[in-house]
Amino acid sequence: MLIMKLRTIGDHYMAGINSGPRKPTAPLDNQKLDDIVAKAHKERDVRMAGYREQSLKLHPWVCGRCGRTFTRENLHELTVHHKDHNHDNNPPDGSNWENLCLYCHDNEHQRFAYLVRGEGYAVTGEAKKSSTYNPFANLKDILKHK
Repeated sequence: MLIMKLRTIGDHYMAGINSGPRKPTAPLDNQKLDDIVAKAHKERDVRMAGYREQSLKLHPWVCGRCGRTFTRENLHELTVHHKDHNHDNNPPDGSNWENLCLYCHDNEHQRFAYLVRGEGYAVTGEAKKSSTYNPFANLKDILKHK
């Protein structure tokens, strides 16, 4: 168990002398560092081959629906939406992608889910029958009697 010495200054406790940043105990191995950097570059290249990274290169970092702009700090909140909802359709020109913020992307998938389930749409192609009830049908007669 590590016990840290604390010293008091007024009402505040401060860490002791040995609590600063750690210093390496052995000299750095340049070959190991080069291997780590090379591995990081290779993993970056693999990531950049994905459709999200391609879309972020092709399209501006702006939500296609609400117009919210993104920076490197909040880029993780920008998603790539497949316009035809087919995640296997990834043309290199990005014509099936649009960048959407998390909220607009969720909204788009909710709207698509309603469409697939047939909510609000006639599944057989027929138009839904509208209501025939008219609450104001005899309003003129009612007003005449008052």
